[in-house]
Amino acid sequence: MARTSTPGSDQRADRTSASRDAADRAAADRETTERIEAGKGRATPSRREQEAARRRPLVADRRSEERKAQRAKMTAARERARVGMANGEERYLPARDRGPQKRYVRDYIDARYSVGEAMIPVMVLVILLTFIPSLEVQAVGIYVLWGFVLLAIGDAIVAGHLVSRRLAAKFGADRVERVRWYAAMRAFQLRPMRLPKPQVARRQYPA
Repeated sequence: MARTSTPGSDQRADRTSASRDAADRAAADRETTERIEAGKGRATPSRREQEAARRRPLVADRRSEERKAQRAKMTAARERARVGMANGEERYLPARDRGPQKRYVRDYIDARYSVGEAMIPVMVLVILLTFIPSLEVQAVGIYVLWGFVLLAIGDAIVAGHLVSRRLAAKFGADRVERVRWYAAMRAFQLRPMRLPKPQVARRQYPA
């Protein structure tokens, strides 16, 4: 005997099918959301989060420009200090080079010819002589070097004594600083390598 369907049963079947479709879509949506969260680490950001993310690069760029400007300013300041120290500007000099007496010592040493100025060239010459396969030549080079060192030390001692006498006459004997070692160290340097750079010509002694 054939089974007949009624309008009520058809409606119930349609509602059941629609419920199943809705449940399937909801499960699919949950699966898609879980897959997105698993792949990206989080769900799609909100509009406020997107706007905030767009603003962040501007702040970072501004900070980067500020850092670049700060680095450029520091570089310019260091270069200015280097030039100032080389020119003998008081504000840029280290403590050991400051003061009128130290300036006087530098000018006095720079105005004279010091034996110690030739120390480096003489040492280079002696080193070259050691490559000559001759014991006599090498021995002569060593003796010349030691003789030159003693002569340079004696000249530096004389220079320190003379400049101290000049300082006493100019600033007073009770105000003279201990500058002999300072004078000797400058006398042993090549004139182009001295810092601060010489501000006087040869034989242009300070008054």
